[in-house]
Amino acid sequence: MKITMQSFIKSRNGKFLTHYKKTYHMKTSTTSLALSLLICLLVTDVSAQNRPEDVKLKQELQIVIDSLWKANGFPGLTLSVVLPDNRQMSLSTGFADTSNAVAMQPTHRMLSGSNGKSLFIAAALVLSSQKYYTLDDRIENYLSDEPWFHRLPNAETITMRMLMDHTSGLEEYYELGNFMALVKENPSRTFTPIETLAYIFDRDPLFAAGTDWGYADTNFILLGYILEKISGKTMYSLVEQLIVDPYNLNATQPSISRNLSTLAIGHSRKGSPFPFEGEMVKNGLLVFNPQFEWMGGGFVSNVNDLTKWAKQLYTYKKMDANLLAEMKVKVPAKTGKNHGYGLGIQIRPSTNFGESYGHSGWFPGYLTDAVYFPDKDIAMAIQFNTDDLSHLKMAPYDYILMLTEKVATHLQK
Repeated sequence: MKITMQSFIKSRNGKFLTHYKKTYHMKTSTTSLALSLLICLLVTDVSAQNRPEDVKLKQELQIVIDSLWKANGFPGLTLSVVLPDNRQMSLSTGFADTSNAVAMQPTHRMLSGSNGKSLFIAAALVLSSQKYYTLDDRIENYLSDEPWFHRLPNAETITMRMLMDHTSGLEEYYELGNFMALVKENPSRTFTPIETLAYIFDRDPLFAAGTDWGYADTNFILLGYILEKISGKTMYSLVEQLIVDPYNLNATQPSISRNLSTLAIGHSRKGSPFPFEGEMVKNGLLVFNPQFEWMGGGFVSNVNDLTKWAKQLYTYKKMDANLLAEMKVKVPAKTGKNHGYGLGIQIRPSTNFGESYGHSGWFPGYLTDAVYFPDKDIAMAIQFNTDDLSHLKMAPYDYILMLTEKVATHLQK
C-alpha cells in the first residue's frame, strides 16, 4: 500500500498507547532479554555459523536492534541481510505478540504492503519480454472494449509505463467514497478489481498523464487487470511460477485471507486511514480481509524471503536485459529528497552506499522496507509489527541505512 504514509503520521503525537506502555515496562527483565537473544539470533546459511567474523557481526547488529527496541518502544522488529558472497543472516528483537510476551523470531511473517510490487513488476516485465505488450503501449489498446474504459481519468493518454511508474494521474481508490465504510461493515468481504477501480470513475485526474508523479495502488490494480486480460494468466500464479518457486521464497504467499499462519500481531496506529486501531490480529484472524490489496502489494512474507528477492530482482534473467535496464530508469518521486521511482521500484540515495533499489511497504499495523545497494552488493530487509512512526522515531529506510553502515564497516575490517 501507499508508501507516502509519513505525511499523515508526522502530524500525530509521540505518546505511547496505554497498552504499549504496560507491555514494554513490564517485559524488559534480564530473563526476557536473554531469551530474546537466544531465540532471535539466527543465521539462515548454516555454513556461516562457524565463521567468527559472522558471529561478531550478528552480535553487533543484535545489540543495535535490541537498543533501538528498548529506547523507542515499538513492539518488534525483524531484520535480514545478504552479504556480497550471498551469506545471509537474520535477526529479530521485541515481541511478535505483546499481550502474551511471544518473542519475535526472524521467521515471523508480516503483511509487506507495497513491497509486493517488486514481485508483481518482475512478472509484468516477463510478460513484456514475451511480447504481450510494450511499455509505451497505450492502455486503450487493451481496454477500449470495456464499457467503463472512458470513465477512467486520462483514459486515452495513459501508457503501460505510466501505470508502472505512477505518472498516470490516477488517484488512490481506497481513500474515496464508501470503501472504508464497506470494509468496516463487513471485514471479511472481498473486492473485484472493477469494484476498486470504480471509485475513480468519472473523477478528474490528478494531472495530465505523464506530466507529474502521484503514487497510487490504483495504477497497479489497473495494470494487473490488463495483464491478466491479455495473458489469460493470473498475476498470483505468474509470481508463484516465475519467482516464489524458483527462488524458494517459502514464507511468501498471497494475502487473500484473514487466516495467515506465523503472522506477527501488528499494531495499527491511532488515526489510521483504515477504521481499525490497535492489534490487527484477534482470535487468530486479521481484523479485516487484505484481499483487495492485490497488485498494490498483496503478499505476506518474512525478512528472509524479502532480502533474498531484494538482491535477485536486479539480475533477474527471465526478463530481457533492456527491460531490466528500463526498470531502473527513474522519474522524480515525492517520497523524500532526491528520491526517484522506476518501474515498480523505489530508487533512493544514500550518503555512503550509492543509490538503492527496492520498495517500502505499509499495511495497517505493519511497516516493511527491503533494498539492494549495488555499489556494495548488500541487500537488507526490515519489518516492524507497527505502523506508528512515533514508536520508530525514524523511517524504516533510515534504520536500513544505519544498519548497512554497521555491515559495510564490518566488511572493510
